[in-house]
Amino acid sequence: MRWTRGLTVGAMLATVVLGLAACGGGGGQSAAPGKGGDPIVVASFNFTDSQILAELYAQALEAKGYPVTRKFNIGSRELVYPSLKSGELQFIPEYQGAAISSGFNEQAPKDANSEHAKLAELFAPSGIALLDYAPAENKNTYIVKSDLARAQGLTKISDLKKLPSVVLAGPPECGTRANCFVGFRDTYKLNVTFQSVQEAGPRLQQLKSGAVTVIPVDSVSPPTADPEYTALQDDLGIVATENIVPAVNKKVLDERGADFQATVNAVSAKLTTEQLRDLNKRVDADGDAVADVAKDWLSQQGLRS
Repeated sequence: MRWTRGLTVGAMLATVVLGLAACGGGGGQSAAPGKGGDPIVVASFNFTDSQILAELYAQALEAKGYPVTRKFNIGSRELVYPSLKSGELQFIPEYQGAAISSGFNEQAPKDANSEHAKLAELFAPSGIALLDYAPAENKNTYIVKSDLARAQGLTKISDLKKLPSVVLAGPPECGTRANCFVGFRDTYKLNVTFQSVQEAGPRLQQLKSGAVTVIPVDSVSPPTADPEYTALQDDLGIVATENIVPAVNKKVLDERGADFQATVNAVSAKLTTEQLRDLNKRVDADGDAVADVAKDWLSQQGLRS
């Protein structure tokens, strides 16, 4: 999962949300009125795949005649959740495991169905409901250099016990988390030390140079498909599943009805992790616009003309 997601709800009620209308990434765009009612306010967090996902759902709704206003690139859950609860924001693609563990400071179940049920229960008092979750997920994945993996027979995290010592590089918060360094130390029982490296690019360079053994990356990031690196199986399950799920203001669902839900669920049903990785690559590596990438994918899936 994106480390920018890792913020708890504890301070949310004290957070003053200012200037959401000015938040970047396509904010303020709206469709012509259709199917009646006010525009549906679709939001995103402040990283690439969240913006892509929000744009996919927004364009799919517009193709069915629903008016949409975009409020993208807002930031963390501390900013987003209070505005979801108030109705200022009405729709955001969430990540089930992170929403439970980081958003509500609860233990996430180990499977997607149980996560969906638990997250729906946690959101319900705030007037927020969930639609279907997608096969696609974006979660922490741990990678090593492929030459090391081949030489030492590394296919899963527990295989790192074959090494005399392990250096795990991650952002500062990794050092205190059960799905990162603490899990490597306490669950996997590895002889592991932690090196704090804030940015993903420098972490990858440290891995490439051999200065560190293993790093976390997003499962939809290009290194997970790069033959230079090997993604290790999380065989003891320290990382929760992170299936994409639309969180929607319940009032919107009640007003818009079954066709609205079917439109959103149709997007989720077709979205895979591999596709999301490709979409991220088009934006981050190839420089394509989020709106163009979303339009192409929806057209290929028959979800818009």
